[in-house]
Amino acid sequence: MTDNETAPAGFVRGNERLNRLLADPEIAASVAELEVEAREMDRVYAENLAMIRRAGDLTQVQIAQKLGVGQAVVSRLERHHDMLLSTLADYLHATGAEQPRIVVLLNGMQVELDLDQFRRARSA
Repeated sequence: MTDNETAPAGFVRGNERLNRLLADPEIAASVAELEVEAREMDRVYAENLAMIRRAGDLTQVQIAQKLGVGQAVVSRLERHHDMLLSTLADYLHATGAEQPRIVVLLNGMQVELDLDQFRRARSA
């Protein structure tokens, strides 16, 4: 049905119906809660770097090639519990991650640290 055609009696366009429903504060609040829950369910929590690599469907050898190191170096990185932020940023970019960030909760507020600022300078 085009905008120029008249709707049958009792017909309500989908967007109009949604707008009417969302005008109800209780329904709007419920929808907002569901959206927050859905975003939270979509978030993936990685317990280690290997999980991130596997999520990108990559092997240690592939990551090593992208980083210009041997596979053993990647293996050590994935087992290491302490590393430079520049190393972490380079590893994450090698997995295909875009705009890697560390997010912390501080006084009830999310604060993000952009890891790109720590990446090692690449020769052009």
